[in-house]
Amino acid sequence: MNAKDVELLTKRELEVMHVFWASGEITASDARDRLETEGRTLTYTTVANLCRLLTEKGFLERLGESRPFTFRPAKSFDDVSSKLVRDMVEKLFRGSREQLLLQVLSPQQLSKKKQKLLQQLLDDLDDGEGATR
Repeated sequence: MNAKDVELLTKRELEVMHVFWASGEITASDARDRLETEGRTLTYTTVANLCRLLTEKGFLERLGESRPFTFRPAKSFDDVSSKLVRDMVEKLFRGSREQLLLQVLSPQQLSKKKQKLLQQLLDDLDDGEGATR
């Protein structure tokens, strides 16, 4: 994935991508309906244009030549999200993953239950049981 790829995604494009990542192969109309069930009201034309742009950027693939077009993700959530996180760590925290974790996991932001869960996850990683995605 090109370093600029993910930076070129707008907030709306990411919203549409989340629908496709959750749904797989669907039409722009289906994507619009699913966005509406999530409280995002966009016109069909807007969603269709976003699908076209995402296809041009290489994030969606258009299947077939007959209308209505069906689209599917060309890049996985894991690929895009890991690229976004890497870019954020590099730009905001100057490459320090530790600083990111300190910011996100400060004790004031975590309940005792979540702190215990986090400790268990860290213990599992130490034991070699941590799963990677």
